[in-house]
Amino acid sequence: MYNHWKVNELTDEEKKIASLLAQKYKLLTSITSLMVQRGVRSVDEASHFLEPRMSELHDPFLMKDMDAAVQRINQAIGNKERILIYGDYDVDGTTAVALVYKYLRQITPSLEFYIPDRYSEGSGISDKGLDFARERGCTLLITLDCGTKEVEMIDKAAELGIDVIVCDHHLPGPVRPNCIAMLNPKAPDSGYPFKELSGCGVGFKLMQAFAMSNRSDKRGLYDLVDLVAVSCAADLVELKNENRILAYYGLKKLNRHPTVGLKGLINVSGISNQTLDISDIIFKIGPRINASGRIQNGREAVELLLSKNPKDALKRSVNLDKYNTQRREIDQSITQEANEIVEGFKDMDQHKVIVVYDPSWHSGVIGIVASRLSEKYNRPTIVLSDSDSQTISGSARSVRGFNIYSLIERCSDLLDNFGGHPFASGLTIKKKNFHRFIKEVTDIADREISLDDLTPVLTIEEELKLREITPKFRRQLLKLAPFGHGNEPPIFVTYGVVCVTPPRITGYQGSHLKLVLSMPDQMPIMQAMAYNQADKLAMLQQDTTFDVAYTIDEYTRQGHHNIQLNIKDIRLHAADL
Repeated sequence: MYNHWKVNELTDEEKKIASLLAQKYKLLTSITSLMVQRGVRSVDEASHFLEPRMSELHDPFLMKDMDAAVQRINQAIGNKERILIYGDYDVDGTTAVALVYKYLRQITPSLEFYIPDRYSEGSGISDKGLDFARERGCTLLITLDCGTKEVEMIDKAAELGIDVIVCDHHLPGPVRPNCIAMLNPKAPDSGYPFKELSGCGVGFKLMQAFAMSNRSDKRGLYDLVDLVAVSCAADLVELKNENRILAYYGLKKLNRHPTVGLKGLINVSGISNQTLDISDIIFKIGPRINASGRIQNGREAVELLLSKNPKDALKRSVNLDKYNTQRREIDQSITQEANEIVEGFKDMDQHKVIVVYDPSWHSGVIGIVASRLSEKYNRPTIVLSDSDSQTISGSARSVRGFNIYSLIERCSDLLDNFGGHPFASGLTIKKKNFHRFIKEVTDIADREISLDDLTPVLTIEEELKLREITPKFRRQLLKLAPFGHGNEPPIFVTYGVVCVTPPRITGYQGSHLKLVLSMPDQMPIMQAMAYNQADKLAMLQQDTTFDVAYTIDEYTRQGHHNIQLNIKDIRLHAADL
């Protein structure tokens, strides 16, 4: 799968720091070595890393315009104005709307929320959304996970007598919208010390500031932190600084006493009897929330997250689960078609970027398809389908080290709209500009991406013997959690393992390998899964010695927690080559 394995090595100075931290915190040096590789360089930094505290969250008033935003909300509540909470239709947007709505409804009943339809309105503020605000008599609109670049729509809102507070985390455009407050840590003049909050995280900071201004008990807000954790995981923000704190406590809340709506999703996802982590959000909870906006309307996801009644929440969760099943069937079909297109490319090695288009593809899943292609071929990927007779919509996903948003931004003169992040972006384009867009994207990629940049590299943090993977090691490893983007699960390598029993093909369409491993004539024996690596079966003959790179996972069976290796790559042992 990977052409090159890169095993990290600590410098002598880093080894000293790891040894010091091991003594101070009574940890294995293999654990503190991982901390050092995550940027921990002192006892003080280790304390913050190992024991995140909500008290360490930054003062929300450090964000530019926060004073104006809080003042306007207080004014609206004092005057009994109707407030519209307006968010995007993905996980980040819907969790953000649910968080702000749930917190404010404790204080005022004069609230509405709105989620635009993905297909008829697109993302961000729409004419239909503004009509909704006007019809409901809303005079204040709070955007969440959108609004930064929507200059014209915010001007329209002003013409309707609606003030706008923007809460967003997307990269800003050249023109600042004429809003009451622009809360975006990525804005050049934001002044906020941490730039990587999720959209829901920005909404949390607004509510934190609102609570502080009114000297309210923050416990009501902190009870909603599981929603922030879900947004952080699903939107793949870096789990550092404030995101790490919010995800850490959000996961605690999710495991101990989740909000009613999230509890319903946990139940239908089949993960109710296990300790949840970031990967459970990414692969189980997040897709079901997203499926609402992809198949039906994101409003249903918000209604679920706002549920107070467990029976109602379970019913809504079952609906989202059905949508997710439909989404999965559609996405598998389109992924297969897209793979066939890519495999038909001539001189694939010379393609620096993948662009595929089919007018019939379901636009609600093309982002998922782009992710799958990008991962499989290790190329920046843009997948496009028709929005209507005149317009094409696209989703782009990137690979490590390449900013796909910047690439798309440089073609902005050809686009109707675009937005996103360095690793994931979306765009719309008139059909008449389609071929020029492809040529321009391809030309830029050819100039700026080398084939070396596209060589798959697996970065390994540490070598382990299987006997070192003890319950104590696993307990200490969990002190580095939550694992996710920016704090990825550490990848280990073990050299010279053998199969104790013949490997088995398993999973959907026989795509996975199930292994039972040991080192020759040694205990312990380890269960392992090699996902999407069934093609490695032929090389794993009896008595073959091979090397494995893996993360360490847990699975639950009959109430017992068991360790399992999640194999990232397999290669023949050097001594046997």
